[in-house]
Amino acid sequence: MDPTIKAFFHANSSTLTYVLSDPGSGEAAVIDPVMNFDASSGQVSWPNAEQIIEYVKSQRLEVKWILETHAHADHISGAQYIKQHLGGEIAIGRGICQVQKTFKNVFNLEADFAVDGSQFDHLLDDGETLALGSLTIEVLNTPGHTNDSVTYVVGKNAFVGDTLFMPDSGTARCDFPGGDAELLYDSVQRIYALGDDVTIWVCHDYQPNDRALNYKATVAEHKAANIHVNQNTGKNAFVEVRQTRDATLAVPKLLYPSVQVNIRAGHLPKPEANGSTYIKLPIKL
Repeated sequence: MDPTIKAFFHANSSTLTYVLSDPGSGEAAVIDPVMNFDASSGQVSWPNAEQIIEYVKSQRLEVKWILETHAHADHISGAQYIKQHLGGEIAIGRGICQVQKTFKNVFNLEADFAVDGSQFDHLLDDGETLALGSLTIEVLNTPGHTNDSVTYVVGKNAFVGDTLFMPDSGTARCDFPGGDAELLYDSVQRIYALGDDVTIWVCHDYQPNDRALNYKATVAEHKAANIHVNQNTGKNAFVEVRQTRDATLAVPKLLYPSVQVNIRAGHLPKPEANGSTYIKLPIKL
């Protein structure tokens, strides 16, 4: 039986969240939910998450899993809000532990901040499978953009996070701590090896040249036309293109807030002595 897939687009961060469900049992997984955050005021809100909650309830689905493809650097996770209202276990690739170690030092986080992934309900290993009614979700480690990047494969569908964008946008950057263009190339080849008829569902669509929103393409379409890594692209050529482009990219505007929350499984930092919660901003001199 094929899964039912519903996409939700968060325009402010160009993020796609997916609700994947088994038509027979009604069991569902939410992939990469978003929390709204206004950087100028510090205000948080959940309009995108509320749309998902409304959909899940209207379809009488039961959320079993809240799946992160990685600790995002361009939007803040809405996983805790989804869990609070719909239940489910929050899961991420085991590589999150290395990401936590790196950014605990970058942000000089509290001494008792755990770097063992214990903020999440479940850490996922390469090749692990999760049951969703009659469906099976297979976990593939696909690092390169980040240490913890994973792809979720369900039948002929692959939810790739930031590893791939649409063919006219290429691939994710590799210049964050833990990024590696050679690893990203290998990860893309692993996704391509799933088969030409597999549909790739991306986490972001930046709609180049003001084209209409699009968030899925087959492996065959990527192999034919992906501007960074198609069937004719060798590893050395890809690494050169990726590193050259990365050197020109600005820091994502929500990098610092996003990472500080997302490595905590969507929990905001603990309130300080005055009862307020703060996001740190490293100053570069």
